Amino acid sequence: MSMTTSFTRTIGAAGAVLIAWVAPALASDMTPPSEGRTLEWSATGTFATDYIFRGQSLSAEDPVFQGDIGATYGIVYGGIWGTSLGPEGAVELDFYGGIKPVLGPVTFDFGVVYYTYFWDDPDASNYVEFKVGAEFSPIANLTLTPVFWWVPDQKNSDAVYTVEGTAAYELPAIRGWTPTVSALVGYTDADSDGFFFGPSDDYTYWNAGIAFAYDKYTVDFRYWDTDLTDADAFDSGERFVFTASATF
Repeated sequence: MSMTTSFTRTIGAAGAVLIAWVAPALASDMTPPSEGRTLEWSATGTFATDYIFRGQSLSAEDPVFQGDIGATYGIVYGGIWGTSLGPEGAVELDFYGGIKPVLGPVTFDFGVVYYTYFWDDPDASNYVEFKVGAEFSPIANLTLTPVFWWVPDQKNSDAVYTVEGTAAYELPAIRGWTPTVSALVGYTDADSDGFFFGPSDDYTYWNAGIAFAYDKYTVDFRYWDTDLTDADAFDSGERFVFTASATF
């Protein structure tokens, strides 16, 4: 699969350059004065009309309840995120952690996620994924977030490479509610032929929508779609998703 080989080499080269560039700043940022660090916790509860993961519904297009408990200490973060997966009582529980060093106007994100699925044999489903991301604001109110995800070849998964780019623009508040319009485009590619949805080993997905935030509460209206030719058969066709969440 020549596209995968080229894609892998490109990402590998870019990753090497990125690591070499940020390593000195990362090392210095890892040792700030201890009195400048505080441990902070947060908890978020969410209701969504569908659980979309990279363009595919993982809840058979049924509504889900989701929760996240996270903590930060300086540039270090970690937490547990969970979701229901449909009417049969299946649950996904993800453990995540990483660091977010700052280099000038850019906040980097080096993280890892361990995905676990309680409806199946852990030896057949659970897997690990790594993340390298960045967040920066080239102009006021506009935030850009490019992210590279990598699932290494492991017992429960072949190697998978994913690139995402998100743009979000915050609009003036309306009666206390702050609207933010945003869009995401992602491309995912696996080393194995037919890894995704039968005949596909790569595909592109995207979304666009608007969120309204008021104090601890956020509601989001979003359109999702992919370029999969048989998208409806794999719960990957176009759809609108509503999400409501509260963070404490």
